[in-house]
Amino acid sequence: MQEQYPIRKLFPGLEEGLYEEMMQHGDIREIPAGTVMLRKGQSIRSTMLILQGIVKLYQEDEEGNEFFMYDIEPGEACAVSMVCTYRQENSQVVAKALTDVTVLTIPLQYMDEWLGKYKSWHYFVIRTWRARYEELLNTINEIAFKNMDERLEFYIKGQVKKMGRQIKLTHQEIATDLNSSREVISRLMKKMEKNGWVIIHRNSFEWIKP
Repeated sequence: MQEQYPIRKLFPGLEEGLYEEMMQHGDIREIPAGTVMLRKGQSIRSTMLILQGIVKLYQEDEEGNEFFMYDIEPGEACAVSMVCTYRQENSQVVAKALTDVTVLTIPLQYMDEWLGKYKSWHYFVIRTWRARYEELLNTINEIAFKNMDERLEFYIKGQVKKMGRQIKLTHQEIATDLNSSREVISRLMKKMEKNGWVIIHRNSFEWIKP
């Protein structure tokens, strides 16, 4: 595998031998925005490390309703694929490429081998699980203890941090992530625009609040 992506910079603190094995045994995949990368019930035989782009993880019920969990960014790994790979279980969530994405996939056999061979990989797996757990707690906190306008502001600030102030999301896409309705999100966005927080465009908006 050509080292065209700064793997050492994206995933610092690993042993040199581990970097070499990642480049030798890993497979780089380039995935267009909007592609479903992982489906509910799918068998997982490898884990994903994000090199470029953003991957959205969410749960989906029998009626197709979505519940946003968290995003995975460059330098992070998919904790769900790690858990399911180690335990040889099927996925209970959906992963979709929010932008064009480049991932490094690691087959199951090396995941198990590295866990005992490289202490830094062991710690990386633990940090990944912990980070995702904390993100889920934040999501639950937003749902349980805050009203929708506070949740919307929290959500938008998270998107700004990842993608910049120009956000290419429709009101329906935001409503889906927040398990709300398009009408509610549109009303709250118009309120934000009136307060000078956003400039709304067709299928996108600009966050201008300091």
